[in-house]
Amino acid sequence: MLVLLPPSEGKASSGRGAPLKLESLSLPGLGEAREAVLRELVELCAGDEDKARDVLGLSEGLRGEVAKNAGLPTAGARPAGEIYTGVLYDALDLASLDAAAKRRATRSLLVFSGLWGAVRVNDRIPSYRCSMGVKLPGLGALGAHWRAPMAEVLPEAAGDGLVLDLRSSAYAAAWKPKGEVAGRTASVRVLHAPTRKVVSHFNKATKGRIVRSLLTAGAVPQGPAELVEALRDLGYEVEVEAPARAGRAWTLDVLVTEIH
Repeated sequence: MLVLLPPSEGKASSGRGAPLKLESLSLPGLGEAREAVLRELVELCAGDEDKARDVLGLSEGLRGEVAKNAGLPTAGARPAGEIYTGVLYDALDLASLDAAAKRRATRSLLVFSGLWGAVRVNDRIPSYRCSMGVKLPGLGALGAHWRAPMAEVLPEAAGDGLVLDLRSSAYAAAWKPKGEVAGRTASVRVLHAPTRKVVSHFNKATKGRIVRSLLTAGAVPQGPAELVEALRDLGYEVEVEAPARAGRAWTLDVLVTEIH
């Protein structure tokens, strides 16, 4: 099972660990594309601060993020699972998983990123600010920048099992499973059961709980149909309609009665 996660806008501080080593990150086929984004981001943020804030979409209160980006090559690095914070990651709570569940998380979780493309939760990275929606002056839109290298690397990373896609739309734009891989891909919507409306902020917490439940239970569904069974066994209310034809991803609706 491969679980595709969005990053978080808020991130923990880098700490005092050893600096980033790009060559040590998982998915080495993304190395050249990572180096290009990192180089331009650092150059941008080491120059005109106001221009950098405008490109990155940062408010005045986040001015300090520009200097942080400028120092990325020498900043301390920590496991990505510790860097990413926010609602989804609070609900997932990687740190409190038992040893077996942590090993499953290391194997199965893949966090998408405007800067790194995608990383495993044990990859050591510094804290940064660069969303997938950014358009860098030289490289252009990052979603488009990542599509070709992702198309080369991600099908192999997906293996032959389930792909559980929990990304937001901006990050989903960087890689869209196709063909046979799409047929064993399932995306999840979180709906308020009484109204059948999509919940926004709170869908992140539910998705974090879903991933935690699967990791803790040791569930390894091989495809979307098996995922539906596994989630129902874990107490989730799930509705699903199989795709109209082969080679299309599945959409699962997880219904919640309390929005929290």
